Amino acid sequence: MKAYFDNSATTRVLPEAAELMTKIMTEDYGNPSSMHAYGLKAEHYIKDAAASIARSIHALPEEILFTSGGTESNNTALVGSALAKRRKGMHIITTNIEHPSIGEPLAFLEKEGFEVTRLPVDHKGIVTAEQVAEAVREDTILVTVMMVNNEIGSILPIAEIAKAVKAKNKDTYVHTDAIQAYGKLPISVKELGVDMLSVSGHKFHAPKGIGCLYIRKGTLLRPVIYGGGQQKGMRSGTENVPAIAGMGLAAERMNSELGERTAHMTALRDRLIGGMTSFPEVTDHSMGAPQIVSLSFKGVRAEVMLHALEAEGIYVSAGSACSTNKKKESSVLAAIELSPEERESTLRFSLSKDNTKEEVDYAIETVAKLLPMLRHYTRG
Repeated sequence: MKAYFDNSATTRVLPEAAELMTKIMTEDYGNPSSMHAYGLKAEHYIKDAAASIARSIHALPEEILFTSGGTESNNTALVGSALAKRRKGMHIITTNIEHPSIGEPLAFLEKEGFEVTRLPVDHKGIVTAEQVAEAVREDTILVTVMMVNNEIGSILPIAEIAKAVKAKNKDTYVHTDAIQAYGKLPISVKELGVDMLSVSGHKFHAPKGIGCLYIRKGTLLRPVIYGGGQQKGMRSGTENVPAIAGMGLAAERMNSELGERTAHMTALRDRLIGGMTSFPEVTDHSMGAPQIVSLSFKGVRAEVMLHALEAEGIYVSAGSACSTNKKKESSVLAAIELSPEERESTLRFSLSKDNTKEEVDYAIETVAKLLPMLRHYTRG
C-alpha cells in the first residue's frame, strides 16, 4: 500500500483539469493576445478562470492577477506595493513564521532601505491583532501575515488584524499569504478586509507553475515584470493559458465541494493525531488547519523516520518543502519554542481530499512497527 501525506508540498492534479489542459495545448493553443478566433478562445479561457477564482473568494474577476505561483504572488504583493508606496513610508510589518517567499522579498527590501518589523508568535503560532496594531506607525505602508502556517497549521486572525491595522492607519495595506488556506478554509476577501491575497495552484489540485494574486481595486502596485503589457500591464508575458484554465477548473470544483473536503480532511487529521499520540513520547504540535498534522517522535531524527516511512510507501515531509536547503532548521518550530530535540524529530503529515481512512490507519500501523525499532537503534 502507498500513502501520500505531503499534500502541503504539492497535490495530485485534478484529472479533469489535466484533460482540459491537454485539450488547450493540442487544440485551442492560440495566444490570448492574438486577434483571430484562436486568440479569442484563449482569452475566453482566461476570463472564465478569473471568474471562477473570483467567485471562490468573493472578489471581482478584474481583481485577479495570474502569476507563476505562490512565490511570484507574494513577491509581487510585497515588492510591488513597497515600491509603489515608498514615498509615503518605508516601514513593513510581518511575523517570524512566514514562508521564505515572504521572508526573502522582505530581506531584499531591507537592502533597499525599508525597515521590517518581525513580530514574534506565541507557542501556538499566533500573533494577535493587538500586537500588530501596536507596531503600526504613521510610516507603515504594508502588513503581511500568513493565513495558515505551512508547518504547524496555525490559523491566524487575518480579519481582526486587518481591521485593527486599518483603524490605526487606514493607508496601510494588508496582504495575506493564503496559499495553505485556499481550498481548505472559506475565504471572503470582503470579510477579511485585506488588500492583497496570494494563492498557489498546485496546493489545491491545479498544476504547478500557476497561481494568482487578488489585488483589491484601487490598490497601488508597481509591476515587477515588464514587457508586452499583458494583464493590463501588471504582469507582462504571454499568459500560461492551459495552466490558468486548469487552475480555474480546480477552483470551481474546490469551491463547490469545500465543506465536504474540509470535513473529510478534519476527520482524517483527528484520526491520525489520535492514533499517533497513543504511542509513547509522540507529541502533536498541530494548531488547527484541517490538512496539517505536525508530530514529533522523541528519540528518532525526522530524516530517519521520513526515510523509514518512505521504504514502507508512506510519503511525508520534514517541514516545508519549499527550500533548497533541506538541512536548515525550521524557524517555525523554533518560533513556537519547541526544544531542540523536538525540532529534530518533527514530521509534517499533510492531507488532501484524496486521502482515505485506510491510508491513515496504514500510517499508524507502520509507525507502531517502526518506532520501537528506530528508537532501539538510535539509543542503542
